Amino acid sequence: MRYPTQPDPAPITRHLRAMFGSRLLLAAVHHLPVFDVLSGGPLSLSELSTRLGLAERPAMVLFPALCAMDLLRYDQQSRLAITELGRYVTQSQTPNLRGYTGLEKDDPGVVEMAQLLRHDGPLDAPQGISFVKEGDGPSPMDDTELARKFTLGLAGRAQLLSPIVAANLPKHDGHLLDVAGGTGFYTYEWLLANPNATATLFDRPAVLAVAAELLEQFTSSGRPGADAVKERVTFQPGDMLTDDLPQTDLLLAASLFHDWPTPTCEQLAQRFAAALRPGGEIWVHDSFLDDTLDGPLAATDYSAQLFWATKGRCYSRAEYQSWFKQAGLTPLPAAIPTQLDYGLIGARKG
Repeated sequence: MRYPTQPDPAPITRHLRAMFGSRLLLAAVHHLPVFDVLSGGPLSLSELSTRLGLAERPAMVLFPALCAMDLLRYDQQSRLAITELGRYVTQSQTPNLRGYTGLEKDDPGVVEMAQLLRHDGPLDAPQGISFVKEGDGPSPMDDTELARKFTLGLAGRAQLLSPIVAANLPKHDGHLLDVAGGTGFYTYEWLLANPNATATLFDRPAVLAVAAELLEQFTSSGRPGADAVKERVTFQPGDMLTDDLPQTDLLLAASLFHDWPTPTCEQLAQRFAAALRPGGEIWVHDSFLDDTLDGPLAATDYSAQLFWATKGRCYSRAEYQSWFKQAGLTPLPAAIPTQLDYGLIGARKG
């Protein structure tokens, strides 16, 4: 990782996201009969999902989390089975901890998580806590007040990570397209590190209004070269799912795919590939599940938080690579860690 040493605040976000992992655990023990069903013997992921009535997304949030907690594991036949530790939340184990964990089973967050798992989201989707648009309807991020609150809420994280990301992205004199760029800090830092390059920040209009304010702060910071960034960045409002994207040499998708279910991610990969010039590269900055889909715990807790608030989840590097290949891109071998349990992966066109 190319960047001066600084403390990694990952423990803070891990503690925050652990709340959502705890809700998954209690939902699995007391509201969905995961351990009761598996007490009869190991089952394949699809068999277990069918028995529990879980769709693909909630299954891929719940089961990797229970594996990361060392309560479930995959056996030699790739079936899910209860571990020795997991036996302590089964009815048949004596003594067990079902009564103790049951003291929290009626917590409103636990009850709601169980409902989200059963229905792959809230029963009344427009009432859900979702920062991404519903079908053909307007985006919640078109609401000026909500867009401002959410974008500024992410600003500290972006300020911390963006210099590290910029230092690890390719050096280039061409163009960067930052899709759903939010605060714009990733764009600004990359332009600062690439003084001959240009960039487009693509997002909803209300978000770009906040990004423009943050650009003013960035360019007046007194950092060498920061004052020249403003003239090299373009703000382009639009909908990445439907609107034309400008052609580019590099495309950055930071904390983007994880807001969406798998079919939408596949669609986005196709659209982003089409925006790349020959030889161009897409770079994804996100938190990734292991390719074995059984951890790590930091990613499965984050996946639970995303499941709670968006239409997506965390994905593995292998899942991203499959989307890239379907879109005609060649995955790059590097997997570069940054901070806060995030990392960078990429793919090249042509």
